[in-house]
Amino acid sequence: MKMNKEVVDERRKKVMSKIQIQGKVNVEDLANELHVSPLTIRRDLQYWEEQGAVERYYGGARLIQSFVDNNEIEDNNEPYKHAIAKYAAQYVEDGDTIFINTSSTALLVLKYIRNKRVTVITNNGKAIFMEHDPLVSIVLSGGELRIPKESMVGDFALNNLNRVTANKSFLGCSGFDVHTGMSTAILHEVSINETMINRCQGETFLLADYTKIGNVHQFVVADVTSFQYLITDNRVSKDLLEEFQDVGIHAVGLTPLYNY
Repeated sequence: MKMNKEVVDERRKKVMSKIQIQGKVNVEDLANELHVSPLTIRRDLQYWEEQGAVERYYGGARLIQSFVDNNEIEDNNEPYKHAIAKYAAQYVEDGDTIFINTSSTALLVLKYIRNKRVTVITNNGKAIFMEHDPLVSIVLSGGELRIPKESMVGDFALNNLNRVTANKSFLGCSGFDVHTGMSTAILHEVSINETMINRCQGETFLLADYTKIGNVHQFVVADVTSFQYLITDNRVSKDLLEEFQDVGIHAVGLTPLYNY
């Protein structure tokens, strides 16, 4: 009998939650804990590897990028992400057309654009459900929808993005390093992010909490000098912020925002 999709999805979410908490997992331990076969766990890990979330090795897997929310993680980034998004929103002006990528932090900018007529072009399918001012128009890029991030990628998305320009880009990432620049764990999103940078006629903003700063992932998207602003949080050291400032980036580290 074919396994119910909801059951499979729920188990895979539990697998990812365990990886998020521990950083890495053992196949046999997970199989015993979830009462399934090791083969089933290996298939679940293969699924997350294909999404760019984990790297498998013999007998287990380690975390590359977090994809699902987990309340068990003590260090909650939400207040910091809202502070970053709210600060970034002040740079959006009436009449702007802006790019937003699949970053959860960048998507929160929508929440803080107030009383301005703005067009947002995004490949982030979650924008459909994001609270926003009625003056803000959201245009989806279209393309192949990839779960669980609900990102739209592929030739269809690229063709549409290459037909438009934006005044500003607000992009998140997997890693941002002063020497390597912007990088991602998701191969399919490299060309999308490159296009959003290249088709932007104004400033490009990199929005990332401290967990992304100084990290380098498998796929490099753009040199550090492609960005005019780095908006992060105050858990990034002043010395590291100064390194970005030394290469010409306006870098700021923000305190958490609890009223959002």
